[in-house]
Amino acid sequence: MEFSHLDKDGHPRMVDVSDKTTTLRSATAVGTVNLTRDVFVMIEKGQVKKGDVLQIAELAGINTLKKTWELIPLCHSIRLDHASVKCSLDNSALAVRITCLVKAREVTGVEMEALTGVTGAALTIYDMCKGVDKSIVISDIRLLSKTGGKSGTFIAKERKEIIE
Repeated sequence: MEFSHLDKDGHPRMVDVSDKTTTLRSATAVGTVNLTRDVFVMIEKGQVKKGDVLQIAELAGINTLKKTWELIPLCHSIRLDHASVKCSLDNSALAVRITCLVKAREVTGVEMEALTGVTGAALTIYDMCKGVDKSIVISDIRLLSKTGGKSGTFIAKERKEIIE
């Protein structure tokens, strides 16, 4: 088997994308931060001492996704055309839902940037609320969709978790 991130002698390398065509690429990733009722209410009422949890998490997500190439070995540094992170409260689940959209006219995809944006936002929510409750659970970070590039469009199928 030949690995794309190893040369013929087994040394790590970035994939050579110099011959690839520039196309508009986009990716949307999502994730969930599950909270206790007390923490959820504090966020909802703006009572977390560190500040506006959702707004700071959104900013942190954007900041984090811009550094993906520094955090993930062998990721290419790319010029981003658009990035947004949105955090919303889900009352029925006592959770924060995070959605990250990234776009770039590039030769390589932006899936890792979108996933990193969600992760950065989720970790920020945990950090801002851990003084109240350390049992916060970050879950279900995944790619929802991507467009552009050689592999084309991907749209995730809805998953139904089986609880045994």
